[in-house]
Amino acid sequence: MKYIVILGDGMADEPLAELGGRTPLEYAETPNMDRIACEGRCGMLRTVPDGFEPGSDIANLSVLGYDPRLSYTGRGPLEAASMGIDLGEGEMAYRCNLVTIRDGLMEDFNAGHISSPEGAALLRDLDAVLGDVRVYPGISYRNLLVLPDGRGSLTTPPHDIVGRQIQEYLPRGEDAALLIECMERSCEVFSDHPVNRRRVQEGKIPATGIWPWSGGKRPSLEPFSAKYGLAGGVISGVDLLRGIARLAGMEVIRVPGATGFIDTDYQAKARYALDALDRLDFVYMHVEAPDEAGHMGSVEEKVRAIERLDEAIGIILERPGTIVAVLPDHPTPIRCRTHTAEPVPFAVLGKGKDEVRAFSEREARKGSFGLMEANGFLSMLFSP
Repeated sequence: MKYIVILGDGMADEPLAELGGRTPLEYAETPNMDRIACEGRCGMLRTVPDGFEPGSDIANLSVLGYDPRLSYTGRGPLEAASMGIDLGEGEMAYRCNLVTIRDGLMEDFNAGHISSPEGAALLRDLDAVLGDVRVYPGISYRNLLVLPDGRGSLTTPPHDIVGRQIQEYLPRGEDAALLIECMERSCEVFSDHPVNRRRVQEGKIPATGIWPWSGGKRPSLEPFSAKYGLAGGVISGVDLLRGIARLAGMEVIRVPGATGFIDTDYQAKARYALDALDRLDFVYMHVEAPDEAGHMGSVEEKVRAIERLDEAIGIILERPGTIVAVLPDHPTPIRCRTHTAEPVPFAVLGKGKDEVRAFSEREARKGSFGLMEANGFLSMLFSP
């Protein structure tokens, strides 16, 4: 038996007046997700344990069966693992967004979805003036900052404070002074940088600085193969999921056209997932696009992302002998443009059948799986 989990990041939402009181999942045309729900079984999944902030790091670790209370140290070290950065003793990695801040206001947490080459050019010049602190370019606005002797700091994800004054959300704690110094140096380096001059000329917003958050030291994850007795792989366009895969000893499946944004190649991900199932037992196919649309506050883009994902799921459903599950990791409601911790709907094809007739937040609450804790989800999926 082969298994695939299709994870639509941030796909769950709330009823919206502009959609006639329906959620984006209810409004979108999703014949393939509905087929999984109609021919399979549904339920709700609690992906964020009490005491944790809702985020893709916590939620995806939980869905994969890793208890964040035991395995989570921060988002930064997970992304460092993906980027091949081997954190040494005492080193602490922080996720480092390129952001746009004007008049003390967080205008954009991703600097207009700045391109990876532009981000790399900015960070190269910043790295040259930071001394022992290092910055590493990643994908688009998602980058990394590593302190040589990190002690930890309380930080806020920049996507949580769009439209707000940043002063009360600056880092606090033992690393705060150094992190704020790095942020101030980035503003100096970026202020008249050729990359930003060109972006302004092209009518794009500039990256005015960096925003470090969610720091931690290297975590330890039990190998996926030892945990479940199966060979697994991960498809994702973002470093976070690739980092989790590397730390868990899973195969990182690279897909051309996987951008980690709304323009990702959904169907290529589905094709590569099917190819991977010829050599692996399990594939975790992560799609970031619905989450990005939620952060943008765009109903249209979120519906479009869900429908494009559904088309790709149609490719996967052509493969016989495969147990298929579909779910979000957390809600990213259009209303608040950030993550929430409410349980999410899931549907599984190949583990029996119940009376649910469509895939959505409301319908899944009627499912026979009931409300489950995420750290038992894969064990249920893999059970005979």
